[in-house]
Amino acid sequence: MSQRQWTIVWVPHDSGASASITLTKRGLQLLLSTAAVVALSTVTLVSIAISKAVDISRLERLERINQILAQDLVRVRAQLDAVNDTVEAIMERDRQVRVLAGLPPTDPEVQLAGIGGPPGELSERERLLREDALGREALRVELDLDNLVRRANLLAQSFQQAAESLAAHQDRLLRTPSIWPTRGWLSSTFANARMHPIFHQARPHEGIDISAPMGTPIIAPAAGLVIDVGREPGYGLQVRIDHGYGVITRYAHCSKVLVRVGQRVRRGDTIALVGNSGISTAPHLHYEVEVNGRTQDPRWFIFPETIVY
Repeated sequence: MSQRQWTIVWVPHDSGASASITLTKRGLQLLLSTAAVVALSTVTLVSIAISKAVDISRLERLERINQILAQDLVRVRAQLDAVNDTVEAIMERDRQVRVLAGLPPTDPEVQLAGIGGPPGELSERERLLREDALGREALRVELDLDNLVRRANLLAQSFQQAAESLAAHQDRLLRTPSIWPTRGWLSSTFANARMHPIFHQARPHEGIDISAPMGTPIIAPAAGLVIDVGREPGYGLQVRIDHGYGVITRYAHCSKVLVRVGQRVRRGDTIALVGNSGISTAPHLHYEVEVNGRTQDPRWFIFPETIVY
């Protein structure tokens, strides 16, 4: 039995001669297989060529991105160095401010907290970055930035402590008796025992006497709260002021009181007038300073008009 055959005829559109080819079934199958292989190969080669072109473009783009990142890292490194110099200058000023605020300098070990030490287990990101010079520089910049943030936080805490300490010192200075409570002359000093001018016996004198004309203004030597106004045996008409921090002052033998209990006064406010009330031989002010329940020599709390710093 003969094989089936196929004849393919080419007929030109012009006056040329026609052509034909006769194929058996096997030949047709071979031809179709060859055409399929050629087509597949062509598609594969085209795909590879396109893929290589895309890869080359992508590599060129990545290379350009790396160049830009390298330039950015150089700029960031310069900025970090500048910020680090600024932080160093601020830390030096912080040491000065802490001294002014009466605080000890920040412990160097606290300043170094978090720097160095074992790195621990690296993350995948860190391992990948360590494989490249640019990545290693990025890690160093990141570490330096973390250190700057930590140091800035320490400085913020330190300045907050200094501000609170300075505020407390300022408040205490405002409340510390530091000036003469009236104009006059010192007629009797603080003493554990002195001859009393009326009773003629040796008795403690727990303050100082300032002789002044009747009606001379008496002023508060510091800020405080008036806690007592009234007559007291021996002291006559008196005023007592609580300045806080355990300090209380007394003003005795007044002729008139110009403040009331519960009133807040400032240094220099007029609180009373010099008088001769109570056990007294002449107009004068008896002035006492009590610290934590014990009387102290008021002259310790009277600063000179000119203080050398």
